[in-house]
Amino acid sequence: MMWQASLLLLLLLLRHGAQGKPSPDAGPHGQGRVHQAAPLSDAPHDDSHGNFQYDHEAFLGREVAKEFDQLTPEESQARLGRIVDRMDRAGDGDGWVSLAELRAWIAHTQQRHIRDSVSAAWDTYDTDRDGRVGWEELRNATYGHYAPGEEFHDVEDAETYKKMLARDERRFRVADQDGDSMATREELTAFLHPEEFPHMRDIVIAETLEDLDRNKDGYVQVEEYIADLYSAEPGEEEPAWVQTERQQFRDFRDLNKDGHLDGSEVGHWVLPPAQDQPLVEANHLLHESDTDKDGRLSKAEILGNWNMFVGSQATNYGEDLTRHHDEL
Repeated sequence: MMWQASLLLLLLLLRHGAQGKPSPDAGPHGQGRVHQAAPLSDAPHDDSHGNFQYDHEAFLGREVAKEFDQLTPEESQARLGRIVDRMDRAGDGDGWVSLAELRAWIAHTQQRHIRDSVSAAWDTYDTDRDGRVGWEELRNATYGHYAPGEEFHDVEDAETYKKMLARDERRFRVADQDGDSMATREELTAFLHPEEFPHMRDIVIAETLEDLDRNKDGYVQVEEYIADLYSAEPGEEEPAWVQTERQQFRDFRDLNKDGHLDGSEVGHWVLPPAQDQPLVEANHLLHESDTDKDGRLSKAEILGNWNMFVGSQATNYGEDLTRHHDEL
């Protein structure tokens, strides 16, 4: 069997264990199942003292914000002007930046590291160089090349691997929103990072249920929940933290108190409701920059408040002085 290494394989190895193929003992462990949205920035949101680092990192992403801090004010404003044009073109192209366009931009920048990782691996998947990744290409890169009817003939637990392959194909079909069996970059990103995409929510829940539901009754019982976190050795007393997890299951996971978790409760656990951080920040930037209070931003309004949106050598120096003054 020929084998092609790929970053997708590396993702699978992180999930399944470091060996030549994904381990049949699939599944993230414990709290790794819970997908919490990362903060837009770790900097304090402290506009009142002239510290706009939070806004810079929220609007640009952390790495690009560092690049802007090295620019002159003129270079920074020029690049911001080009970003404004991109935001409008990505929306309705009416010459204004709406709240929705501003939110979409912030959400996009916050996912840049994910998209960059997919772009870096794209050529590994797109073996025929047609600009799309077909299911066959993805399958071969992950599991290797097999002749029809000979899938996994060279492994001990062939049936388990066949189930894993079927599961990945199901996820691919959900990510492939236009149903053409070819993944665009956006669709491949949804396949690799389903927790980041609302239309993939049901597949994340289904996969979690399948991982934990050992008796195949369609629910997660408390013992199945605990088994995903802890495996007791013979004669070992159950640790206090496991007892705490049992209580967490009863108090916070089992919302309807029927003794087990259904799909809705699993979804509430692994994909908990969260504040729409990009929308909150977009509202903040709009409020602070909308000088004529018409509910939208012109390019002039954004550039008039440029130091809140982006940094430069000048704003970086000013923020350093502010921090130094506060320390004194």
